[in-house]
Amino acid sequence: MEIRGSVVVVTGAALGIGAALARRFAAEGAAGVAVCDLDGDDAAAVATEIGERTDAKAIPVTADITIEADVRALVERTESELGPIDLFCSNAGIATGLGLGAPDEWWEAAWAVNVLAHLYAARAVVPRMLERGHGYLLQTCSAAGVLIQPGDAPYSVTKHAAVAFAEWLALTYGDQGLRVSALCPQGVRTDLLMTGLATGTAAAKAVIAAGALLEPEDVAAAAVEGVRAERFLILPHPEVAELMRRKADDPGRWLAGIGRLVAMLGAQQPT
Repeated sequence: MEIRGSVVVVTGAALGIGAALARRFAAEGAAGVAVCDLDGDDAAAVATEIGERTDAKAIPVTADITIEADVRALVERTESELGPIDLFCSNAGIATGLGLGAPDEWWEAAWAVNVLAHLYAARAVVPRMLERGHGYLLQTCSAAGVLIQPGDAPYSVTKHAAVAFAEWLALTYGDQGLRVSALCPQGVRTDLLMTGLATGTAAAKAVIAAGALLEPEDVAAAAVEGVRAERFLILPHPEVAELMRRKADDPGRWLAGIGRLVAMLGAQQPT
């Protein structure tokens, strides 16, 4: 997909990977960028920065992406002010750091943000994209969605579901002009990870031990390259591909190896 001249929506765009994606797409020549987040003030700051530094028209949109009506309103406003959406980046995500003891409300929150938000976005934009004969969905799914996340059961499970939904969309609508990419970074220097590191969670320690720690801007650069090449699986950390191969070759041995890594880190696993 050619980014120059396109209209892009990015959710979870006030901070971290989402903000980096919004800035990078604008820098690559996007005509318009909708900067969407639950935090309206930070979204407005990112949109203002984009407007000052690039030629893109950027609009901030405050929305709760776990509410389908909010997502539909986001799409309507974007298309009204910027034009038809070419690329929808469903990026917002949450972690819990919890295991079997996670209360139901945490499972429900992880499911709503990490899975249902992708569904609501697809419901809102896919019919429009199919009618025009083209469109792109970029869904941030995490390396946890193709591997595993020690120390965080809701995150691991819902990110696997996010990858599965992206696969289904690509399979079902790929011959009708829809392109789909699953963005699966591993360790990224975001508030989400750094907070976990500060508190010494098993999830954060395992992520750091597994590979390089990237900046959000590195992930955004990989996303741009992957979207241009229309790759389904975008892996900012190349080591993830090797870990996937090992998992596929011998899942039991791979799981045992992950268990040894967690034990070696001395991280306390959640119950």
